Amino acid sequence: MNDNDLTETCISSEIMAEGGMLTARRDQVRLPSGATSQREYVLHPGAVVIVALLDNGNLVLERQFRYPLNRVFTELPAGKIDHGEDPLLTGQRELLEETGYSANEWVYLGLQHPCIGYSNEVIHIYLARGLVAGAHNRDEDEVLHVIEASLEDCLGMVQRGEITDGKTIVALFWAEKYLQGAWPSRS
Repeated sequence: MNDNDLTETCISSEIMAEGGMLTARRDQVRLPSGATSQREYVLHPGAVVIVALLDNGNLVLERQFRYPLNRVFTELPAGKIDHGEDPLLTGQRELLEETGYSANEWVYLGLQHPCIGYSNEVIHIYLARGLVAGAHNRDEDEVLHVIEASLEDCLGMVQRGEITDGKTIVALFWAEKYLQGAWPSRS
């Protein structure tokens, strides 16, 4: 499929704001028609979300306050990719840091682009099995509760609107299909 007639080309670019993790940019672009327009977007370093499967069949979840929405969310363990870091290493690091678990088996399920209209963020999805409990090593500003629930219970929480975090929802659905044998891993 040739999508050249859909491609926009950057004419100029400026940084609107730059923080410790995110950069907001404003670009002037040439549209396929030849007209010009403006695009504002956020540069994000990428992230990893982990579906951590315990030997009892339950998943490891977190309850964490998320400041932008001023409420506590139930979500899967996840974290930002450090500059130059392999996504698998990010997943391994984040699972251990946040929950204290390490895993003997890692399966790459795929990736998602959660905010294609205003960010370049990519989130890699891993299934982790053969979990071994240990001590967490959370960042100083990271406060959360680690809980567990079955995949069925998690999907019920999605249906009831109790889990609304996009990365968690997508990762749960991918894990469900993978565990049912409907999707192969993408490794």
